[in-house]
Amino acid sequence: MKQSTMTKKSHTDWKRVDALKDTEIDLSDTPELTPKMFARAIVRRRLKPVLRKEQLTLRIDSDVLDWYRKKGPGYQTRINALLRAYMEEHQRKSA
Repeated sequence: MKQSTMTKKSHTDWKRVDALKDTEIDLSDTPELTPKMFARAIVRRRLKPVLRKEQLTLRIDSDVLDWYRKKGPGYQTRINALLRAYMEEHQRKSA
């Protein structure tokens, strides 16, 4: 973990954590990954850096917005991913 990303001083002994082998890590309290969790996952292709997002007001048909909201938390991220995929496909076609 980068020190520059932390805002408060950590009380964790990171040198000891880094020295642990995978087999030494206790995963007994880790919840089981379910198909539902995988279904809600967001796929990031080519591991591009996350771009800064801008807040705006956008008018969307109420039935479209209701449908996305019913899909649960992360609906704005999914809408953004769909818009990005559309944009990238059109950029690819025009290149």
